[in-house]
Amino acid sequence: MKGVVLAMIWCLLIQVPTQAQDSQRIGLANEYFAKGDLEKAKVLYEELSRKNRNIPQIHNRYLTVLAQLGDYDQGVSYLQKLIHQFPAVVQYPLDLGIFYRKAGKPDQADQQIIRTLQSIKNQKYQIISAAQYLFNKQETPFALKAYQLGREAEKDPHLYALEMAEIHRRMSQKTEMVNEYLNFANSNPNNINYVKNILQNLLTDEEDLIQLEKLLYEKIQKNPNESLYASLLIWVNLQQQNFYGAFVQARALDKREKGGGTRVLEIGKIALDNNDYKNAIKVFTHVAKNTKTGVNYELAKRFLVKSREELVKNTFPVDLEEIRHLIKDYDEIIVEIGKNERTLEAMRSQALLYAFYLDRRDSAISILQNIVSTPGIKSSLQNQAKLDLGDIYLLNQEHWESTLLYSQVEKAQKDQPLGYEAKLRNAKLSYFKGDFELAQGHLDILKLATSREISNNAMALSLLIQDNTVFDTTDLAMQAYADVELTLFQNRRQEALLKLNHLLESYPGHSLTDEILWLQSNIYLELGNFDKALELLNDVVTGYQYDILSDDAYFLMGTIYEDQLQNAQKAMEIYQDFLTKFPGSIYSAEARKRFRSLRGDFDEGPPNLQENFN
Repeated sequence: MKGVVLAMIWCLLIQVPTQAQDSQRIGLANEYFAKGDLEKAKVLYEELSRKNRNIPQIHNRYLTVLAQLGDYDQGVSYLQKLIHQFPAVVQYPLDLGIFYRKAGKPDQADQQIIRTLQSIKNQKYQIISAAQYLFNKQETPFALKAYQLGREAEKDPHLYALEMAEIHRRMSQKTEMVNEYLNFANSNPNNINYVKNILQNLLTDEEDLIQLEKLLYEKIQKNPNESLYASLLIWVNLQQQNFYGAFVQARALDKREKGGGTRVLEIGKIALDNNDYKNAIKVFTHVAKNTKTGVNYELAKRFLVKSREELVKNTFPVDLEEIRHLIKDYDEIIVEIGKNERTLEAMRSQALLYAFYLDRRDSAISILQNIVSTPGIKSSLQNQAKLDLGDIYLLNQEHWESTLLYSQVEKAQKDQPLGYEAKLRNAKLSYFKGDFELAQGHLDILKLATSREISNNAMALSLLIQDNTVFDTTDLAMQAYADVELTLFQNRRQEALLKLNHLLESYPGHSLTDEILWLQSNIYLELGNFDKALELLNDVVTGYQYDILSDDAYFLMGTIYEDQLQNAQKAMEIYQDFLTKFPGSIYSAEARKRFRSLRGDFDEGPPNLQENFN
């Protein structure tokens, strides 16, 4: 036993200097390789390759040297020896195929790689290793082939979907990539949100979404009972802001799954939030008509009137008779459904219509006070009603009452969106009164608000104050402009126009000029004088093309031609030109959607497609 131990120690003592020598020789060979002295490197690598322990350290460089020197026979011989010695290592037979390609033998290369993949197709780990290795070696089609063979061997059509999608992405094969992501989503319903997130990041061009929409239509026609594709098509339409298209699919899917209108109702809410009032009306009308009772019915009824309200308020000049009809419709909802959280929202809408359109402020205050004192009311709704009361007191020029209510809400909803909204209203109140320092104090805090909308509004008002007071230490022009904004808030439009004209005469060439023109154009728009509004907006676009309001003005011109003057051709021209002039504008997505809608892209889809879900 003692002799055996001594022999083992002796062997180890012999191997240590040998391994050290090999390491030195490997280092020297690598130096020759790096310097381009390939013949010397080849001699050393060839000697080192006779010991199997050296193979992992020299293999890739040795093959590179042989290929560059054109010594293909030696390379093939070397690889065949390794394949014989290490039959379980899939890298070596793949390297032989790759080496054949470098030797100018593509047919032998393809045959060798395919033969190797066929031999391991039932071994999942080996298939994954082979595919990854081939991908790294730029043998991308064969990496795909590896996964395809593995998928066929396992008889699982969803296997390796993500891996294959990634390869198609690297090859810029978008259709194949999307098909594999859809395949992955089809394998498990829980994967759909992951796929949506991936596609949202990868399909950034408008044309990409159009192609995805076409692909989904094709899959729906071939698989009419598969809900996945309809769900994704709804999502694609929402990405394109094609709310009617989303509604068509959601309606069909809801009918098939007996969803009670929930999915359709969500589409309506999104359309309403994105100011697509006409399609929101279609959606809520459908839900109200087809549900008859229950929460979705009550929500649909309220949102239907709310959508009609927004449409009336944005059709100029506002028809006061329509406002009275809306108040009556809210009354009918309250009577039909009774007093609950949803009808309290209807009452709140009534109050604001009374105050801001019919000048019946006492009626508005009475309704809002009724809401605030309702037992068990949610604190958010109660505080929202308090904010509304503050606004109405501001209409009455009772500034102290307004700031008191705003401050109550700010304290009650601290670090909540409603609390930030209350602080923003206090900032605006300080701004209206010309106390710009106090306003900036509020706005500096609000710039960090978690709500993007509130943060952006705070930033915009802060910049307005800064940009127009920095060269005017008296602040007189800015104070006069802020007073005009208060006058407008109080619905005294004609008086506001007179004040704005006086401002232009008193401060010619002031930095506020573009803001003054912008306000004037909006007032004329609300008064129904569209020609004058367009003239002033054009002055902003042409005279202040590099200022912040230029894209706002140009986009508004397009909407006036489309919504107010019904001149689709002129609107399309403006939207198309807008996308060229202002590609980074926040209105770009809306301009693109409106252009496509006017062009007729948002039709209901292939004939009778929705019937496939019935």
